[in-house]
Order: sequence, then structure tokens, then C-alpha cells
Amino acid sequence: MIPLSVLDLSPIIEGGDASDSLRNSLDLAQHVEKWGFNRYWVAEHHGMTGIASAATSVVIGHIAAGTSTIRVGSGGIMLPNHSPLVIAEQFGTLEALFPGRIDLGLGRAPGTDMATAQALRRDLQTSSDRFPQDVMELIAYLQPAEPGQRTRAVPGAGSKVPVWILGSSLFGAQLAAELGLPYSFASHFAPGQMMDAIKVYRERFKPSQYLDKPHVMLGFSVFAADSEEEGQFLASSWQQAMIALRTGRPGKLPPPVAGFLQSLDPMKRSMVQDSITCAAIGNPDQVQEQLEAFIDRTAADELIITSQSYDHAARLHSYEIVAQIADSIR
Repeated sequence: MIPLSVLDLSPIIEGGDASDSLRNSLDLAQHVEKWGFNRYWVAEHHGMTGIASAATSVVIGHIAAGTSTIRVGSGGIMLPNHSPLVIAEQFGTLEALFPGRIDLGLGRAPGTDMATAQALRRDLQTSSDRFPQDVMELIAYLQPAEPGQRTRAVPGAGSKVPVWILGSSLFGAQLAAELGLPYSFASHFAPGQMMDAIKVYRERFKPSQYLDKPHVMLGFSVFAADSEEEGQFLASSWQQAMIALRTGRPGKLPPPVAGFLQSLDPMKRSMVQDSITCAAIGNPDQVQEQLEAFIDRTAADELIITSQSYDHAARLHSYEIVAQIADSIR
């Protein structure tokens, strides 16, 4: 069975706040751990009123402390916003607290708008260009310290926290292949280059001390419910949020609207149409069929599933349905 994992964007809903969101995230993590999901990742976003996971390392500690077996990590840490040493210390600390359960996924985007990126003290001209060097520096800090090494991550040195490269373009695929690291593509958000990125990563992959063969994990949205109509209804919150983001008006996750997709004009419908190709929406049979078709098309080694649902109980039920059909997925 293909491993299934969870990407939680810690959505803050209209009428809710960050406290509600983080409580719901822990509740979801505890449920999916029981249902057999492989890992639980949260992502770094800044200045987003609809996302509660800006302090990503803190949220990972919150989730890991409330669970016992599921792997917990970042999907991802936006490394150009940080010193590699600081991230090595943070994740070395998490690994010391929760041995063998921490993942470190790294991305090179700012995870925010340009003004907020500047407020993060990010060097907008060169920081992304330094991403490959920063990744290698960070990995070195997580390896056992060498005799005479002047700068060490404490905690961190010798922790060997698994590092992943994340991306939504060919750049991350090339870097992950060159370094022999596992690769996760944000197909749930930006599927345009997904197939090319998978091909580049697999063809150029160089076995390393970290990984002997390529491992591709793909983002995938799921809105599973007892009926097709209810699944489509749940997905409308995600569709509204996507249009708001792509028109420069991001906000809290709105409540669902019946018939939303059908009500859109052609331009707005095109904003969500591509992402729907990397989503499963509907009743259990429909979701299983769509999941299997996606796996057949991509030969993914793992899926990381997100579900931006307004109603927390509906989000839980969606993941429960996925867990129930997991054994039947080819």
C-alpha cells in the first residue's frame, strides 16, 4: 500500500482564531495517527490571516507532544528566511525531544508577500540564490561534528534529521536529485510542472548516504464525504480560498457555498481547474477512483493529503474515509 501522509495548513476559518486552528490541528493529528497515516506536516507561511502555522517549529512541537508514533515535520521550512544554524538547532531540539519522529522539509520561496519577506529580514536579492548552499550547510550541521569544527548545532549535531527538498518547479527536483534527497512536489497547489519535475528528479537522481533510490511524495487535496454533493460542497471553501489568494485577497477560510464551482465565470474557474486535477472530491467510491487514477498517472511513492475544510468534523471524516479505503487503493 502506498504510504499516505497529511499536510495541515492549520486553516483559520471565518469566525475562528489561531487557538481554534491549533487545537483542531492537534485533534486531527491524533486521529490520523490512530488511522495509520505515515507523517504529519505543517507549513511556514507569514502574514496570512487564514494560516496559523507561521512559527512552524513551535507547531511541530505542539503536534509531536500530543502524539506518540506518527512522524511530524515541516512541509516546509522556507530556508531563505532563516539561518541554517538556527534551523539545525530547532530541529535538533525537536529530534532530542521526539527521537526518530521528526522530518525537515525545506523550500526556497518566502512563504509570504514581498513586504512581509522584507520584515523577516530576508535578503530578497540573493537569499533564494543561496538556497543550495544553505541546504548543504544545514545538512552538515545535522551530521556528527568533526574534530576541530568551530561552529556546531547544539542540539543538532549528530541528530541526522531526515531532510527533504520541496518544490513546485524543476529547480527543487534538480537539487533533490543532485543531493540524493527525498522530494515532495506541491501538486495540490501548483500542478503545472508536476510530471516534468517527477521525470527530472527520477532520471537525475544520484544515490546518497541518505537515500539509495528516488522517493517522490506528491501533494493531493481530498474532500471525501458520504455523498458526491457533500464532497463538492466541502471543496468550495478551498476553491474560494484559492481564488482569493490568486487575486491578491487572501483571508480566513470561508464557509462552503453550494454550487460554487458552477457559479464561477470562465476566468475564475480556470484559477482552480488545474488544481482540481490533483484532487479527489466526492463519495468514497469516487475518491478511491480519483486517488487510483492519480497514482497510476504519477507512480507516486507517497501522497501527502491536504483538506482545507471549513468544518473540522467534516475534515476529520474526510481523512477517516481515506483511511478506510486505503487498503483498497492500488
